[in-house]
Amino acid sequence: MICAERERKLSEKEIPRFEGESWVNGVRQMAHELLLGTRMSVMETESNVLRIELSDGTPCSIRQMTEGDEPAFRGFHAVIPEEEQLFIKSKIRDGSLFEEWMSDPNGEEHIALLAFVDGNLVAIGSLHQRLGGWKRHIGKVYFLTHPDYRGLGLLDALLERLIEMSGELGLTKLESELNGERTVAIESLGAMGFRELVRIPDYIRDMKAESHDYVLMGMDLVADFENLGAGD
Repeated sequence: MICAERERKLSEKEIPRFEGESWVNGVRQMAHELLLGTRMSVMETESNVLRIELSDGTPCSIRQMTEGDEPAFRGFHAVIPEEEQLFIKSKIRDGSLFEEWMSDPNGEEHIALLAFVDGNLVAIGSLHQRLGGWKRHIGKVYFLTHPDYRGLGLLDALLERLIEMSGELGLTKLESELNGERTVAIESLGAMGFRELVRIPDYIRDMKAESHDYVLMGMDLVADFENLGAGD
């Protein structure tokens, strides 16, 4: 009740909000944008499509992935440097990653968000949760941004939405696996509240048998108390 009252007193011009976003997440977003010296403005939300402006004013729409997105999904990954796809490259080639994500239409285990500019897929962010076991309270996030659209707030926008959804699902922690070369992504995650939990030198190998550092990052969430049983 207190948070709701404070939210009503704040101008929407001061805190840009996603639909259904809590006051806490709204403050986190504003603080993060001010820290970066850029401000991404929310334009409108309609028909489950979030319309925003990137930091350079470019209009962008974010929505959940559908069956018809497979060609765009494959084409997008074709322009991403191989070292950034270390954990999923083989699944892209055989199509199993898209099939795996789309086999869960209700989003119980996999929720994939796509960002489009002028009809072109420019970023992907996804949330994955376990339906049982000791890690059922921990969600895993995966994300990639098109090389031509980096530094414009896309990753921030996707992460903000995924963090919000995680709280609504009752998750209390998030984690993300990366290889050490993804320094920009690691820095972006750090700015959003993630911290480096594990870094093991030369722990993983790519398809060429070249070694890379393994990095596990994580963050604690303020979960939606009404949904704390969602992971059981």
